[in-house]
Amino acid sequence: MKLRISVPLLLILLLSLGSCSYQKILKSGSMDEKYDQAMKLYHQKDYSRALQLFDQLINVVRATDKSQRIYYYYAYCYFNQRDFTLGAYYFKRYTSSFPNTPEAEECAYMSAYCLFMNSPTFTLDQTNTYEALKELQLFTNTYPTSKRVPECNDLIDKLREKLASKDLRIGKLYYRMEDFSAAIMCFNNLLKEYPETKDKEEILFLTIKSYYKYAKESIEDKKKDRHSKTLQAYNEFIQQYPESKFLLEANDLKARNQKELDALYAREQLKLIQLNQEPNKAKQ
Repeated sequence: MKLRISVPLLLILLLSLGSCSYQKILKSGSMDEKYDQAMKLYHQKDYSRALQLFDQLINVVRATDKSQRIYYYYAYCYFNQRDFTLGAYYFKRYTSSFPNTPEAEECAYMSAYCLFMNSPTFTLDQTNTYEALKELQLFTNTYPTSKRVPECNDLIDKLREKLASKDLRIGKLYYRMEDFSAAIMCFNNLLKEYPETKDKEEILFLTIKSYYKYAKESIEDKKKDRHSKTLQAYNEFIQQYPESKFLLEANDLKARNQKELDALYAREQLKLIQLNQEPNKAKQ
C-alpha cells in the first residue's frame, strides 16, 4: 500500500524542518554555522531571519576575515527591509571601518541613498532632506570619477526641487495671509537659492502680484517706489516667459499698476504747481 502525502502537507513539513534547523542554529550553532545560515537566508531574500543571525555575529567577528562581509550584508538587510535609518547608519559604518575595500564606494553611495529615501514629502520637516543633500554632495566630492556621480546629481536635483516646493508653499501662505512683504522676500530668496526650479514661472508671476498688492496697501510716500518695483517684476517676468500661461493676468496687473503710477505722478505734479503758486500768492 502506497503512502500518499499531499503537496501542501509536504511543503508544511519541509518548512517546519527548515524552521527547526534555523532555531537550532540560532540558539546553539557555531559561529561558522550561523554565518553560513545567515548568508543562505540572505540570498533567499529572508532578510528578517538573516538579520537575527547577523546580529549575533557582528560584534563577535570583528577581528576575523568575515567581519567585512557581515557588515556589508548586515547593512543590506536593513535596506531591503526598507529600514533606511539603520541602513544609512550601517552603510556609513562599513565605509568608515573598511575604507580601502572595493565595496567602500558602493556603501558610501548607499548610505546617502538611504538618507534620500528617508526624505519626507515637502509639507513635512526637511531635516532628513538636508542631511541627504550633505551626504550626496560629500560622495561626489570624495568619488568625483565614480559612475554613480550622475545619479547622485539627479538625486540632489530632486531634493533641491523638494526644498523649493516647500519654500513656495511658505511664500503662498504669506500671500494668502496678506503679508505681502514677507511673500516678496520669500519668493526672491527662493529664486536666488533655487534658480533652476520648475516653478520659476509661477514664482515670478506671484512676485508681480505681491508687489502690486503691497504697493496698493502702502502709505502714500511708499507707493511710487513699490509700484515701480511691480513694473520691474513684470518686465523680468515677461522677458523670461513672453508666452506664459499667466500672461493675460500679468498684463492686466501691469495696466492697473501703470494707472496707479500715472495717478501718483499726476498728484506729484499738482503738488509742485501748488507749491510754486504759494510764493506768488504771498507777494500779492
